[in-house]
Amino acid sequence: MSIVDWFVLMGTLVLIVAYGTWKTRKNSNLQSYLKGNNSENWATIGLSIMATQASAITFLSTPGQAYESGMGFVQFYFGLPLAMIIISIFFLPVYYRLKVYTAYQYLEQRFDVKVRSFTAFLFLASRGLAAGITIYAPSIILSTILGWNLQLTCLLIGGLVIIYTVSGGSRAVSLTQKWQMGIIMAGMFFALYYVVGSFPENIGFMDGVDIAGALGKMEIIDLDTNLGNRYTLLSGLTGGLFLFVSYFGTDQSQVQRYLGGKSLKESRMGLMFNGLLKIPMQFFILLVGVMVFVSFQFNKPPIVFNPFTVEMTAEQEAGLSSIEAEYDQVFDQKKTLLTEFSSETTKEENRQIASLQLQQDSLRETYKASLLSIDPDYETKDSDYIFLTFILNYLPHGLIGLLLAVIFSAAMSSTAGELNALAATTTIDYYKKFWSKSDDEKKDLRVSKLLTVAWGLLAILIALTAGMFENLIQLVNILGSLFYGTILGVFLLALFFKSVKANAALIGGLVAQITVLTVHFLKTYEIIELSYLMYNFIGCAVVILVGLLVQMAMPKDNLPNQLVDQNE
Repeated sequence: MSIVDWFVLMGTLVLIVAYGTWKTRKNSNLQSYLKGNNSENWATIGLSIMATQASAITFLSTPGQAYESGMGFVQFYFGLPLAMIIISIFFLPVYYRLKVYTAYQYLEQRFDVKVRSFTAFLFLASRGLAAGITIYAPSIILSTILGWNLQLTCLLIGGLVIIYTVSGGSRAVSLTQKWQMGIIMAGMFFALYYVVGSFPENIGFMDGVDIAGALGKMEIIDLDTNLGNRYTLLSGLTGGLFLFVSYFGTDQSQVQRYLGGKSLKESRMGLMFNGLLKIPMQFFILLVGVMVFVSFQFNKPPIVFNPFTVEMTAEQEAGLSSIEAEYDQVFDQKKTLLTEFSSETTKEENRQIASLQLQQDSLRETYKASLLSIDPDYETKDSDYIFLTFILNYLPHGLIGLLLAVIFSAAMSSTAGELNALAATTTIDYYKKFWSKSDDEKKDLRVSKLLTVAWGLLAILIALTAGMFENLIQLVNILGSLFYGTILGVFLLALFFKSVKANAALIGGLVAQITVLTVHFLKTYEIIELSYLMYNFIGCAVVILVGLLVQMAMPKDNLPNQLVDQNE
């Protein structure tokens, strides 16, 4: 990185933090700190929702996902628009009518304090760990490939987030996320421009799409009904739908984004804005990854993208060199065929190109397996390093700093939303409920800020110690699914099954959570084959089924708890 890159990177980050801190420096009570005085318009809400979901892992891993597996990952989001409609119709009116600070306050009014505390605890457990992971995951990749100190990288991301989140609260998060999304998308468009510019002169964008299609990277729809296949149309419209209804409808990190809206209409528009724009955004990010794949058909990529250094003997190094020599030979053969690629390329030539690509992929896997046999600590999954490798090697100085600012901004925006929601849930659902019921607004505000700092420090601590655990980067993809199904099931019982009471709902939630964790254990040890997206459906279904059965078994004369009719 040059001085220009450092200036762009640090200048962008400092401006975002300073802007968010200055614009929201006057908070006098919890209403302004946790809900921004209900002053946000639909555009800010929509962009803030997108930024909270889109962590740095999205902009590091998604292009790498497309590089290796193609465009099929976009099916994961096909249930999102329908989820936004469901939330807008059934969830939002309840939250606005009750004027809640957190989604879990509704559950006490519908059931009792035990159910409220149970679901709030599930949120705190899942999101508290996730906040640390959203700091650690980009930090480990950036520190590895740039040679930065891992601990200092974690402290930089976490520290900047704490500053403006503590200072400005919910509105600071929303305002800074709006600008962060602008920087992120501008950076990705610049990246695509330079990716296409790295193609040979006779190869344009549409030629790149044709090449990607010939190599199987443009297959968007997968009609496979195998539940073990993670990214299919079926999994996106079933497991994905349940995941998104739960995430956007019951996860406080998202609920808090639209509870600060000026009105119910503004919040609904913000949700629909997210539902309509999210799929095109993910499609675009995946397309960038596919174009990086095409670029590396002409510009020889490293045989492995993870720059982790493995110590080896001369004999072992010679063995790896022979694999790399064969890899170079296959690449050159494929490049020769692709240089002459056109619409008139025959099916036989396409099959030959695809066959050479399979050989190249096989040699990569053999090379990585050899490195792993030499050093068990070597991480063979290197897709997260692909996009960053391209950025550092093929983009001009200045733009490198901007793209790194994109990654940092994504990490900060996601973490800020999580810290703000964690502090709100702890303050409202535990502190104000069980410890302090006074109306001292200044004291409540100080406690909420202190809790934000505490959650921020805990997230940094998790990030600093995350290397003690295995597969942590992959964990962020399944962590939500372990809890969201149960939480969603409790909310659906509250909204649609008016005869179900608190005890039945609580028992249903406990049984469902145990069931999901058991299923995950069986999947981890390959006893069953199942996509993690289906955890959301299983958890939700078990809560509803068990809740109904338990309620049916209870005495008939025991009336339900206080009901809240969403149609009032």
